[in-house]
Amino acid sequence: MTVRKASAPKNSATPIPAAAAMPPKQKSTAARPRAWQRMLSGRRLDLLDPSPLDIEIADIAHGLARMARWNGQTLGAHIFSVAQHTLLVEAVLREQVPRIDDRARLMVLFHDAPEYVIGDMISPFKAVIGGDYKSVEARLLAAIHIRFGLPPATPPQIEKLIKTADRGAAHLEAVHLAGFSESEARRLFGRHPQLPEPIVADYLTPWPASRAEKRFLARFRQLAAGTLSSS
Repeated sequence: MTVRKASAPKNSATPIPAAAAMPPKQKSTAARPRAWQRMLSGRRLDLLDPSPLDIEIADIAHGLARMARWNGQTLGAHIFSVAQHTLLVEAVLREQVPRIDDRARLMVLFHDAPEYVIGDMISPFKAVIGGDYKSVEARLLAAIHIRFGLPPATPPQIEKLIKTADRGAAHLEAVHLAGFSESEARRLFGRHPQLPEPIVADYLTPWPASRAEKRFLARFRQLAAGTLSSS
């Protein structure tokens, strides 16, 4: 991948590798419509050919904290945001695999990060759209990983752990927030993850967007510091 020249992002947490493997690029045409979005940081992110240089953690946290899970069909005075969901998934993983390292936990935190720009599409609709959505999502996730010093693709063993924790979090969200029965959640998402009650009470109470954003950023900084110190 050729990284275009740009000024260094402000408040960068980690250096950006000069080159790394990325999923195949989308075919470009001279007449293709605009496929970029301007971020509050001032970055202009191309969805079809995302550059790690255009990715900022502040934009990710801001977007995910304002993106509703379950299409907003959840209980509470606030939406249950993707930012809060990712922190819940990481909490589930901490209970299931206590000794996993900070580098892997950072991949968990970023598992839904592309949604800060492409939105949280519910699984039934993803199945209708098919491969194009997954291709865009994969390229965005690879660029995010590279930006923060992670491998472009999540290793299979970590991907498996993330999927298990993600399903456990979905089970909890379904029952506590989205109106599912316990038996229905078990059939669709697997077994209950059995988190300690204080964690359930905290992470399953929808937070205001500002709190979700701050907690996501705080957890990122903790994990990024651990990753840097161990690299």
